[in-house]
Amino acid sequence: MTEEDQAVDAAITRAIAFLASEQQPSGAWRTDSFGESTAATSLAVMSFLAAGYLPGEPPYGEQIERGIQWVLQHQEANGMLVHRRSHGPMYSHGISALMLAEVVGMVDRSDAVAVRSGLERSIRLILESQAVAKDVRHAGGWRYQTGSRDSDLSVTGWQLLALRAAKDVGCDVPAEAIDRAVAYVKRCSVRDNRGFGYQPGSGQTPTLTGTGITCLEVCGVHDSPEAVGGAEWLLDHPLTLKTNYFYYGAYYSGVGMFKMGGRYARASRDNLVDLLLPTQEPDGSWRARQGSERGAGRIYATSMAVLALAVEYRYLPIYQR
Repeated sequence: MTEEDQAVDAAITRAIAFLASEQQPSGAWRTDSFGESTAATSLAVMSFLAAGYLPGEPPYGEQIERGIQWVLQHQEANGMLVHRRSHGPMYSHGISALMLAEVVGMVDRSDAVAVRSGLERSIRLILESQAVAKDVRHAGGWRYQTGSRDSDLSVTGWQLLALRAAKDVGCDVPAEAIDRAVAYVKRCSVRDNRGFGYQPGSGQTPTLTGTGITCLEVCGVHDSPEAVGGAEWLLDHPLTLKTNYFYYGAYYSGVGMFKMGGRYARASRDNLVDLLLPTQEPDGSWRARQGSERGAGRIYATSMAVLALAVEYRYLPIYQR
């Protein structure tokens, strides 16, 4: 193991200890803007899993289980996984649905029935939302609300990862739903396949380029012109600390470039290590310093950093090549 690997391991260990210390008595984790949150709780749970910790097993198994239960307790009648709705409840929903899909095969048999039931209800809502009538530019994707008539790549990314992960654990996800979402993602690729934008016709950003690559690779669309072109563009325009939605980008570019493999994975890994390790706080957390990410708080930033750095561990099913 190299010194860099040891440093990454130590950073993840400190971050996980910080997350464990921040769990609320209810079992939830908080965002600064909205308080207790299904999204923050689900990101924290996935961080423990990505670092190799399992539900029900020491040292953090009980905390993981309490987080999962809190998310399930806040599932609405229509299947929505959200608490204290923000302007974009589909963000929280997609993140939490992905968490349930990742954890359903890890929980104790006595908990698996409730987790699978919650997952299936959440996936049904994602499919119903995708089926809302939209014009051809936006068809196949998702936006902030279940009834939105347009789409964006940022929200679509979480729903598509949730669908793919749910399909992998045996949920009823029609292939057509994945295909329609992949077609939307490809429409967000800019001219000459030089990255991905927020919506079809938007300019590319490092964060959304990572999102587009991850979506295509996770869905088995390997080495597509859109993903390869986006990865090449990211080599020339890597994530920086001043990148808009930096932590979101760290997660998606980390996963996407890892799945691309080879020089793409190496370049992304080196960049993330150089950016994240020096900016970790003494207490093990990371802090978002600009834009709307600041309002999301340290649980969000720390979880995203762990998920980006832990990708090479391959403990989360979604990470596996």
